[in-house]
Amino acid sequence: MLRPLAVTALVAFCAVAPLTGSAQAAAPVATTVTSPSTAGSATSGARVIYGFAWADGKGVLRVRPLKATLHTKGGPPRYTFAPIAGAKEKRVAYARADVRRVTSACGLKETEGVVKVDAKGLGTTRCKPADLTFALGLGPTPVRISLGATTRVYEVLAMPGSPKTAYGTIKRVNDTTVMFTRGGKSIKLGYTGLSFSRTTRSCGAAWAADRHNAQKNGLGHKYCSTADFTKALRSAKRPVAARIDYTPLSGQLNQVWETSAR
Repeated sequence: MLRPLAVTALVAFCAVAPLTGSAQAAAPVATTVTSPSTAGSATSGARVIYGFAWADGKGVLRVRPLKATLHTKGGPPRYTFAPIAGAKEKRVAYARADVRRVTSACGLKETEGVVKVDAKGLGTTRCKPADLTFALGLGPTPVRISLGATTRVYEVLAMPGSPKTAYGTIKRVNDTTVMFTRGGKSIKLGYTGLSFSRTTRSCGAAWAADRHNAQKNGLGHKYCSTADFTKALRSAKRPVAARIDYTPLSGQLNQVWETSAR
């Protein structure tokens, strides 16, 4: 489930840089931004982080640093992100941050065809920390964060990466975050809205309580809500088996199938 902002802002140049492919391939001349661990900023001595921000408590966000590449051909300046080996998730307090969005007004969910970014692809609409909270509530938010005397959070344009589907186990972290484990490796995934397919007769039942709506392959096919998923996972006392659709780069959980067999 792609957040509306990314879709609206980037559709404008999809004829030049197809959204189903790599933006870098469509834009052969690109400016590579220095790795977040060493990049400079307009604020002397500041440390810069690029990545997808997620809400992580009141006035706090979490972000896993990613390598950023700026593209300026064929549309508004925008970024492609790539993993950084060994990068650790960071928590950043933004209650007093300088916040800039890519929308023409702070309270917009979508760019509505008007993108406000500078030559470096950084949002220019001056907003308040509460507006960043609103943006984070829509889903993973691509950002450039400058940590210095003043924390500065710039929204940028970036696609979330390619989704994957896999079997594994999920464990609740909180009401918007899970840990997905497969083959001994775990990844933290967030969600603001997802599709949940259950095996159970009722959407409100405990996890895998029955197989009334299980297909022959064991996957559930009863459509239930994000709230039902959160409630069911709360009732689980241990990691539960599931098939999921997720986007590794942005860390977003898109769809979950309850399963009774694998």
